[in-house]
Formats: sequence, C-alpha cells, structure tokens
Amino acid sequence: MTTPNQKPETRNLPALSPWKRFRYLLEEAGCRLLAAVLPHLQREQCVKLGILLGDAAYFLDARGRAVALANLECVFGDRYTVPQRHWIARLSYRNFARTMLDLFWARLMVRGTYQNYMRPEGFAAIREQLAREGRGTVFLCVHQGNWEWASLVSGFEEFFNVVVTENFKNPRLTAIFSQMRQVSGQTMIPQENSLLRMLKVVKRGGATGMLLDLNLRPSQAATVIEGFGMKMCVPVLHAVLAQRCKALLVPVETEPFRDGSVRITAHPGLVVPSDATVQQISQQCWDYFEPILHERPELWLWPYKHFRFRPKDATRPYPFYSHESAKFDKLLRTVTK
Repeated sequence: MTTPNQKPETRNLPALSPWKRFRYLLEEAGCRLLAAVLPHLQREQCVKLGILLGDAAYFLDARGRAVALANLECVFGDRYTVPQRHWIARLSYRNFARTMLDLFWARLMVRGTYQNYMRPEGFAAIREQLAREGRGTVFLCVHQGNWEWASLVSGFEEFFNVVVTENFKNPRLTAIFSQMRQVSGQTMIPQENSLLRMLKVVKRGGATGMLLDLNLRPSQAATVIEGFGMKMCVPVLHAVLAQRCKALLVPVETEPFRDGSVRITAHPGLVVPSDATVQQISQQCWDYFEPILHERPELWLWPYKHFRFRPKDATRPYPFYSHESAKFDKLLRTVTK
C-alpha cells in the first residue's frame, strides 16, 4: 500500500528493470494521448476505430487468441465450427477494444448529454425499490458488452457507486483509469480493506458495483462456482454484502449498437434465500448471466483466462492454460461439503 503522500503512479518503480520502466512510461504516454484525443472524435469514428484496433489485436495477440479459442472450444464443443469460433473470438476482441475506447471517449460526457449515447433501462424501478425497502444495493456485471459504461451509468443515474478496482501491473495506469472511471460521480477504491468499506457503504443504504467473473487466486476472498460446466474461482464480496447486509443484488446487462449507443439494463434484483451460503449466492448470480452469454457469446471477454484452475479429479476437458492447484482443490472441498 502507498502512504498518503506517496504518488501511486511512481510506487515500486525504482525496483523495475530499465526496460520495464521505459515500457511503463510508454504505456502511460499512450493512455494519456488517447485520453486527450478520443473525446474529440465523432461517435461513429470511435466505433470504427474500435473495430480496427480489435481486428489488429486479434491477429497480433497470438497468446490471447489461443486462450479465446480454447475457451470457446471447451465451453461450446461442437455447437460452433472452427471458423465460427474464430469469428466469435474476433468479435470479442472488437468488443473489448470498443469498450476501452468508450471509457476514454466518455470523459467529456455530462449528466445532460449521457442519454444521447447510453440507454439506461430499469434503474428508476431499482431506485424506487431501494427507497421503499431502505437497503443498499450491489450492481453486478460480468465482462459482457460494454461493462465500463455499465459502471459509469450508475453514477450518471445518481446512485454514486463505490467500486473496487484492481491495480494494474503498471501503477502509472491505475491512476489514469481510476480518474476516467470516476467521471460520472463514482468513487473508485483499492482492494485493500475493501470489504470493510463496502460493508459501511451498503449498511447506510449506498450503492456498490463489481465484476463477478474476475479470476482470483484461491487464497484471496474467493469461492468456487460452476460456469459452463467448469469450475471458476471468483470473488465473493457481493455475496458477503447480500448475506450480512441484505444488499439488493442487481444484474446489469449491456448491448452495444452500431450507431455507438449502448443499452444498459438494470434487471430486477435477485431474490436470495435467507439461508443461502456465500457460495450459493455467488452461484445464483453467475447463473443469471450464463444464459445471456450463451445468447450473445461474442460480447464476452473470451481472451481472459476464466478457467485458470482445474480440479484434480476433472472428468471433462479444460483449456490448455488450466492447471491443478492444491489450494484450489482445498477451497473446492470446503464449498462442496
């Protein structure tokens, strides 16, 4: 952790190799250039640029492409042919590129204009429900569609989320992305001590937001769920908030359109059984999103290593990057008792 007077963008840099220091500076310069230029592009130009950069990344990123194709093969089997899996992976790269560009492009959006580009649905109903019931909420997303705008819209809709953010390996980028993700009125907080802060926010009726499909280590605040018939090691913070604070869990789905707009739907809050365990709540949340991903697979982040850990007694194929872990198997045993 940094001290109050320590600049996060410079922490740990003295221990880096000269090449890595140079690379981090180059990455920072590239991001700052995008932040300065992208908001001035026409919306259709930003969308076309996302397609161009997504295609370039698909062809150049051999490792990520291999991960995406392995994920698609293990999840869908013979449902899609090899050329179809390649096309879905390519569209997934395009969606990721557009999502990142849209985060930079959204920097100049304000409350009076955001609805020209974002099409929020269901948020008014959620606000009315929370006012009646007097409890906090957790907006749930996966890496589907434009997840960055799914987070931003909650700020524009005046829920003013407090959101936990992962630090980048390059600490210079953490500050840049945190600043962009707060343009709508959200507050980004680091993972350190995030549970205590989130508990306080939800107990006083505030709102939070988080991604469900992050791949965590078994030693972190994680549980094991089943996704597409395979095991996934995912966060439990949302489930803890639902269990301890009766937080309303609200799935948020997004659908990007060719004209540059994005429909962002806040679905009705999940009904969580009062005796549900943290693992069961986590599984319930994932089960809501899985059919959405089946319907529009090209909108999920397939180049991400979602299935990093493989159970020792696995009876079905896992992607090539999956590996066995004694800590993962131990965690799996605790949630399957």
